[in-house]
Amino acid sequence: MDLFDYMRETRQEKESPLASRMRPVTLEEVAGQKHIIGKDKLLYRAIRADKLGSIIFYGPPGTGKTTLAKVIANTTRSKFQQINATSAGKKDMEQVVNEAKELLGMYQKKTILFIDEIHRFNKGQQDYLLPFVEDGTITLIGATTENPYFEVNGALLSRSSIFELHALDKEDIKSILRRAVYDKEKGMGAFHAEIDEEALDFLADLSGGDARNALNAVELGILTTDRSDDGLIHITLEVASECIQKRVVHYDKTGDNHYDTISAFIKSMRGTDPDAAVYYLAKMLYAGEDIKFIARRIMICASEDVGNADPQALVVAVAAAQAVERIGMPEAEIILSQAVLYVASAPKSNSAVMAVAAAGKSVRQTKTTVPSHLQDAHYKGAKNLGRGTGYQYVHNYPGHYTAQQYLPDEIRDARFYEPSDSGYEKQIKEHLERLRGL
Repeated sequence: MDLFDYMRETRQEKESPLASRMRPVTLEEVAGQKHIIGKDKLLYRAIRADKLGSIIFYGPPGTGKTTLAKVIANTTRSKFQQINATSAGKKDMEQVVNEAKELLGMYQKKTILFIDEIHRFNKGQQDYLLPFVEDGTITLIGATTENPYFEVNGALLSRSSIFELHALDKEDIKSILRRAVYDKEKGMGAFHAEIDEEALDFLADLSGGDARNALNAVELGILTTDRSDDGLIHITLEVASECIQKRVVHYDKTGDNHYDTISAFIKSMRGTDPDAAVYYLAKMLYAGEDIKFIARRIMICASEDVGNADPQALVVAVAAAQAVERIGMPEAEIILSQAVLYVASAPKSNSAVMAVAAAGKSVRQTKTTVPSHLQDAHYKGAKNLGRGTGYQYVHNYPGHYTAQQYLPDEIRDARFYEPSDSGYEKQIKEHLERLRGL
């Protein structure tokens, strides 16, 4: 690198966005994720020892997937290469692989390939990498916001360790923002700004665990806010609200806040109060809550609190979740309102929760064997072992039912599902009682 290259890189670093400048360069600087990079954890030890195998980082935006890859780049003795799946093609991968082969063959130096947004590679592109990952030509680090078990080649997954990153908690975000405002070397300290605690709380709450989102808001606030008479730039709640482009809901003095509103929303649906439920929905939408998060809560309530008292509730909730993703705001609020009103108004039952909890407890406490008449009888030699013998095919009997034992012998008389007397589940209860009386 010559003097001009150095000057150009230095200038680019100074002019780069705040989120980029504040990116940690060591493991100790990384906020959160202690479940995978705590000092007693496998990933921490592997990075420290420079003994990484192929890995996939999976988690929401702004949680540190690229950051961890950069930390690895700063600590490894291997050649570190990076490509983005949104813009890279097969030629880019071929170039990396060819260089990796040369380094390994001539200098016994390994190559780490970081692929950001690896889920955007199609099957053919992912298949191309497989033999080179398998033979050690490259060590793969993939980053994805999508569930890798659905979006990444199964063969690649089987050769990789999956590390899920969690959304940063509120205190992590606040700590990052304080450093960004007052750090004179990498942050905005030279601008002589101050940020109110109220603004910190707001940005930490509304960032959704995304550090990059919060840092972008702080940077915009400092660069666009006039200095006060005291010569300082003050980042207040109002400034923060404008910069993150989400409205502030002024909560009352009883301590009602972001999380309390979510709690009240869920409890109102559970408590069959559609008016309260739609009020809290409107409050969350006004404050800029993520519509996908709201949709997830409605789906959970539809199963957890309504269940078979009205099986259609889950159908409505799932359809609403799909619709809001396709349509977006502002029309999504109408879809969410319909789903909330349906689930809130529906008869309630938590028997699905109780049934699986009771069954799970039994699984943990009692070792059982599947009754022989229920075992698979299709493979060669199964019948000689008595598999499937005595099974009664229900469709050969009146009413498509015949009494036979399905639970293991060890728990043959157990009852896990106790239908309520609510809604459609009352019919289910009567139906089961009638059959059990036959």
